[in-house]
Amino acid sequence: MPPSVSRPPHLLSGLLLASAGAIAFSGKAIVVKLAYRYNVDAVTVIMYRMLFALPLFLLLLWWTSRPVNGQKPEPLRRRDWLGVLGLGVTGYYLASFLDFWGLEYISASLERLILYLNPTIVLVLGWLLFKRPIAGIQIVAMAVSYAGVLLVFGHEVGAQGPHASFGAALVFGSAISYALYLIYSGEMVKRLGSLRLVSLATTVACVLCLLQFVLLRPLSAADVAPEVLWLSLLNATACTVAPVVMVMMAIERIGPGLTAQTGMIGPMSTILMGAFILGEPLNPSILAGTALVMAGVFLVTRLGRAPAK
Repeated sequence: MPPSVSRPPHLLSGLLLASAGAIAFSGKAIVVKLAYRYNVDAVTVIMYRMLFALPLFLLLLWWTSRPVNGQKPEPLRRRDWLGVLGLGVTGYYLASFLDFWGLEYISASLERLILYLNPTIVLVLGWLLFKRPIAGIQIVAMAVSYAGVLLVFGHEVGAQGPHASFGAALVFGSAISYALYLIYSGEMVKRLGSLRLVSLATTVACVLCLLQFVLLRPLSAADVAPEVLWLSLLNATACTVAPVVMVMMAIERIGPGLTAQTGMIGPMSTILMGAFILGEPLNPSILAGTALVMAGVFLVTRLGRAPAK
């Protein structure tokens, strides 16, 4: 008899973790948009998010730095600290701030679709920085994705006005910043481990966001409505720290490929939450644009994993 195809261990738990992580990440935009209803800006909202997240990331840093089986983790060298600083700036400070700022001007649905273009940006940056080839079919897949974003963007300009262009540009800048983090974090992940690197880089970002608030805003700006504090606490825990851990646990169980594919539910969950919680429109143009973005990104990621011949 032919050998039976074995399932990856912990398949169901991995899929559930990946799904929960994708939905939790997507909920960040919804929580931020709710906070903006209480007359606060991006500098203040991200400050409180990082203020509440900082103790949790420090706890994660302690956990990942403890000895395992009597063996201490590899100590950080000078170049490691420089790398952590750079990745903290690009991956979690700049990417987060530009994203929060952009959400002042565009809907949560468009924000999530722009951020979902990340694999296509990584592909283009790989070509620009390292001369990695891009297959013709990947170019077509990227064109499909960007056509979907333009379709939703056209609807957004009609609803939000010219400020939508500025907001979309900010969020696209956030996606580029995070793509740079992904490109340059590979070697450090191998040396330090994913969770340890994430805890270090996010701690850097937390400190920078707090410093940014102190430099740009009077301390009186910290006096916000109680709802902003509760929403920031929710953002820090359920939409920041928890999904980071859940996605990493999912990768350990089912691998990065299947985890990334499961993450495709993220944009759709944002659109549904935006419609039911924020009252954002849900029409055929948005649904069609979302379908194009998801199809194009799916093809880019699938083709990107194809073995070289």
